Amino acid sequence: MIDYRQSGVNIEEGYRAVDRYKKYAEQTRIPGMLGGLGSFAGMFAVPSGLREPVLVSGTDGVGTKLDIAFAMKKYDTVGIDCVAMCVNDILCTGARPLFFLDYIACGKLDAAAAGELVKGVAAGCVESGCCLLGGETAEMPGFYDAGKYDIAGFAVGIAERSEIISGAAIREGDVLIGLSSSGVHSNGFSLVRRLVTDFTEPFGKKTIGEVLLEPTRIYVQPVRALLAAYPGAVHGMAHITGGGFYENIPRMYAAVNEARRSSGLSPLVSHIVKDSWDVPAVFGELVRRGADAQGLYHTFNMGIGFVLAVSADMAERVLETLSADSGAAGCVGMKAYRIGAVSAADGEAASQEAQVLFV
Repeated sequence: MIDYRQSGVNIEEGYRAVDRYKKYAEQTRIPGMLGGLGSFAGMFAVPSGLREPVLVSGTDGVGTKLDIAFAMKKYDTVGIDCVAMCVNDILCTGARPLFFLDYIACGKLDAAAAGELVKGVAAGCVESGCCLLGGETAEMPGFYDAGKYDIAGFAVGIAERSEIISGAAIREGDVLIGLSSSGVHSNGFSLVRRLVTDFTEPFGKKTIGEVLLEPTRIYVQPVRALLAAYPGAVHGMAHITGGGFYENIPRMYAAVNEARRSSGLSPLVSHIVKDSWDVPAVFGELVRRGADAQGLYHTFNMGIGFVLAVSADMAERVLETLSADSGAAGCVGMKAYRIGAVSAADGEAASQEAQVLFV
């Protein structure tokens, strides 16, 4: 007779993991969270005071950055990455994150390692001002290799319908302001892992592995503070993730360029001043190891993790406010740069909507 444990699933280890999860989830409790972990479903009361509340959701994972965490046996930062990838996405609409749920899958559950993953998730939730409302841990022996984990999640936020930032307000002359990243963040690691194979190599005052595991910066606090201080000044926002500058910055132009196209106007494009911000040394190291320097802008954030399209008359005040808020939780060391401007496309650029042009 074969029981469940003999097939590779350790229920008792799962109980131990959940006990750890509950402790971390409780640290994220905010008004609106009902109950705690352990029920079949998480519940959150919709905040009052909004005339037309709109729920905004986003989902993502950490990707192959996890492989570096496995190699270094350091699991407490990739949970932050998982939260950051989701909340930064929904922040692009101006939404305030309310709650987060995670999904962890593995071949053989280790309560200590899984607990460290959720510890990072909880830390990311605290930085974002949202709660960890629930999740799922799946032990699948024979499907995942022992010692390997996958983690994904999704966030739900809320926004007043009239205050949603869709990009429709972006116009010629708007200034593009870039917020510095904390490093590589959580995309492009299939390429990184081809270039870096020994994560213990020294790099500056750390190992290259420690630098690569620096968690994705969460922009919720400084950007939300900015939106409250200067209503209407921010016309569009983009989270620079997979696809780098070329894929993500154009995404904030979709609404405005649809309207311009129907009116017979040329699409808007981004003119980026390439040397207008500090590029972290880790990207130069990737080039030194064989990466195509220009191609990196198609893959990585290159030191700019979040971009705002701001009215020209408010740009200096926005830059000053962001610099003052750079000490917010999770944003210590964040810098804001004027990285370019918005203009109408002409010539060949007019045939391709929302191009990113480096000058």
